[in-house]
Order: sequence, then structure tokens, then C-alpha cells
Amino acid sequence: MSRRFLLAIVGLTMLVLAVHDIPLAGYLSAVERDRLITSLERDAFTIAGVASEDLEPAASGDYAGLISLITDYSSREGAHVVLTDAAGVALVSSDADADTGRNFFSRPEIATALSGQVSTGTRRSETLGYNLLYVAVPIFNGNSAAGAVRITFPKSTIDAKVNTRLWGLALVALISMVLAAGVGIVLARTLSQPLRSLEHATDRMAQGNLQSRAPDGEGPPEIRQLARSFNVMGGRLERLVDRQRAFAGDASHQLRTPLTSLRLRLHTALEQMNHQTDLASARENVEAALNESFRMQRLVEGLLLLARADGADLPRVRTDLAAVLATRAEEWEPLATERSIEVVFNAPKPIWVLAVEGSIEQIIDNYVDNALDYAPAGSQLELHAQVVGQTGQLRVVDHGLGLSPAERGRAFDRFWRVTDQERDGTGLGLAIVQQLADACGGTVELRETPNGGVDAVANFELAPLTEPQRFVFPAPKI
Repeated sequence: MSRRFLLAIVGLTMLVLAVHDIPLAGYLSAVERDRLITSLERDAFTIAGVASEDLEPAASGDYAGLISLITDYSSREGAHVVLTDAAGVALVSSDADADTGRNFFSRPEIATALSGQVSTGTRRSETLGYNLLYVAVPIFNGNSAAGAVRITFPKSTIDAKVNTRLWGLALVALISMVLAAGVGIVLARTLSQPLRSLEHATDRMAQGNLQSRAPDGEGPPEIRQLARSFNVMGGRLERLVDRQRAFAGDASHQLRTPLTSLRLRLHTALEQMNHQTDLASARENVEAALNESFRMQRLVEGLLLLARADGADLPRVRTDLAAVLATRAEEWEPLATERSIEVVFNAPKPIWVLAVEGSIEQIIDNYVDNALDYAPAGSQLELHAQVVGQTGQLRVVDHGLGLSPAERGRAFDRFWRVTDQERDGTGLGLAIVQQLADACGGTVELRETPNGGVDAVANFELAPLTEPQRFVFPAPKI
């Protein structure tokens, strides 16, 4: 991936450079060529200005100064310079031996200059055998042309000067490509390494390693967010699978004993009925099997409820804790009265909390069910709802035998039951309470009461006010 990304970056850079630099190179070439021609025109007019005095009618005819000027210029610039009179005859030349005395009027640029106009361009020199770049300007003496100055360069020399300038642009393009390659390498590593780590983590999870996680502190923000989302998904998937495994394990473990007992009792009852030996014992075995089936039903219902309570991210709704407690107190009061237990309810005002719908009812039912099993006849069962700090607190207090600190610490474990007391329970009630409270974002605990018994507590987050409270000034009395 990193190699493909690097090639894409370099290729894109080359495309941008080509689209940008090729027209720019043509433009710069034309500008540089025009600049050189303008510079030659300036030099030619400078020489023509000096020569105009030497070509006056009253001049001495000594061209030593012009010869020195032209020779120095030619040696310095590498140009060929010819200075002619009005008839086109060469008076001074940088190549005096070959040109002095020759008539250059047949040359188009000389003829144009002698007519009073500037001539520039390129042409093929048959004498020299290569293309020339020329500049020819008139030498004015009054209003007429007294002669002409021509400066010529081999066109290859001018092209070399133009190309020298273009090499700077090529160097900039090369530097841009190197920088693009460097940036591509950095970006490829920055992007590909976190993506490769995420890919490996995904492969490990696909192979069954649900604990696989991707590093979420590398790469750009989008990749870090993707890694965090993957890790959250992995955590949820791991918890879901763990819950399913726990449910299957708990169900198989807890159902094995009642199923075995149920099978043995039914088999014994069948043998007794087939042999007509002891129909009363057979009836007892059938009744015991029926009771065992009821126990299995409660156990399965508890496991299913616990599995549903294990599901995280359930929506929370605003719930009046006091109203729910009052409703459940009315439902449980007849059973409590039947057992000679007085229900004391204390919830003076509405207490709005955030909880999963229906969870508070189940927590109260489990707390009250346990309390009624342990509370002695003639005692009180206290149900309280109150605000404590930033939480709404539910309390179910009984005055039974109570639990030791060690037992209170284990009471919310699955399938845990008090060993020294006979109870027809599944050991799932308080485990369900714990899971429901976790789903609500709350906490639960069992406290010791001063006079014996258990103070079962559940705390819930207070719900925000639906509308801001405003202080209203009372109307003035008239």
C-alpha cells in the first residue's frame, strides 16, 4: 500500500509539474530570448551613438577608437560586430581581416538598417554554415542614416544562454519531485502503518481472537477515530460472546442437577406405577418432579432475565422513583400481611431518576422477595426513597437474621445462596439486581442494620429538570 501511495504522490506531482512547467518553460524561453535581443539592440545603439561622430563629413577618418570598442565588446560577449557606411561597405569589424572593405548591402538586415529601421531576427548564413541571430541598427547623422551596426551571434549560443536559464526551472521541478517523494514517504508511513495495524487487528479478530485491539493513538484523526470505533466494537462483541458463553455455561451447570433429579423421580414413579407396588410413593415422586419442573422454570426465567439485563447500552428514561416504590409496596402488602409483616413506606415527594424502563420494578421485587423470606413475623419491612447528594436512593430494610460481611460481599454473585438456611431459590435474584443497576448506570449494596437484618440499597442518577426553574416574585399586596 505504501509503495502504491508513494507512486501515486510522485505521479500526481509530475502531472502537476508538467501542466504547470511546460507552458511556463515556453513562456520563460520567449521572455529570455526577447531580453537577450533587447540587450543586443541596446548594445548596438550604444556603438552606433559612438560611431555617429566618426562618420560625420568633417571627421578625420580615424577609426581607432571604434576598433578598440568593437574588439573589446566582441571578445567580452562573443559576438561578431560589423560597422558599415551608408553604402554598406564595412568600415570596422571584429574580424577586420575578413570583413573590412566588404560590401554588406546585399544582407537584408544591413539594407533595412540603412533605410533607418531596426532589424532583428534569425537567418541561415551560407558563408558560415549555421543559423545566425542578428540585430542591425542605423547610425544616424542628422536625419539620414550614415551607416549601420550589425551584431550577430550563432543561434546555438543564444539557445544555450536561454537553456541555462531554463535549467533553473528544471532544478526547481526536480526539487519539487524530491520533496513530493519525501512527503509521499512520510504520508505513506503515517497512513499505512495505522491502517496496517488495524488490518492485523481485524485479521486476528476474524480468526477468533476477540481480545484483539488496534492502536488508536497513531495516524491522522480519521484513522484514530476508526481505530477507536473498531476497539469499541471489539469490546462489545467480546462482552456479548462472553455473556452468551456465561449464559450457556450457567444454564448447563444449573439445569444438570434438577434435570437429573427430575429424570430419577419420574423413572422411580413409573416403576412404582407399572408394578402397582406403592402408588402413594409414586404420587409423591410425581409431585416432587412437578415441583422440580417449577424450580427449573424459575431458573430458566431467571437466566433469561439475567441475559437481557446483561445487554448494555439500553436507553434510560425519566422515572419517578417514589411513585414506582409506592406502586410495588401496594402489590407486596397483601403477602406481607399474610406473613404478619408490616410494610412501612417512606417517600415524601417525587424523585425523578434515569433508569432503564421496568428495571426499578424488578430491583424492588427482588429486594422485597428476599426480605420477606428472611424477615420474622411481627417485624417491619421498610421501603424508603430519598435524595442523597446527586443520586436518588432506594432502600429496602428488613429486620431478620442479617448477613455477615463476607456473605454481603458475595450476595450479588450468580447462584450464590446462604448455606445455613433453607430457601427454595435459584441464587439469581441479586445477580439480576446487580446487572439491572449497571444497565441503569447505578450502584447497589447490602448494608448491616443496627438491630439485625439487611439494608438493601440501590442508587440511581438524578434526571435533569425538563424545564429550568425560575424564581417568580410574589404579586404585591394592595
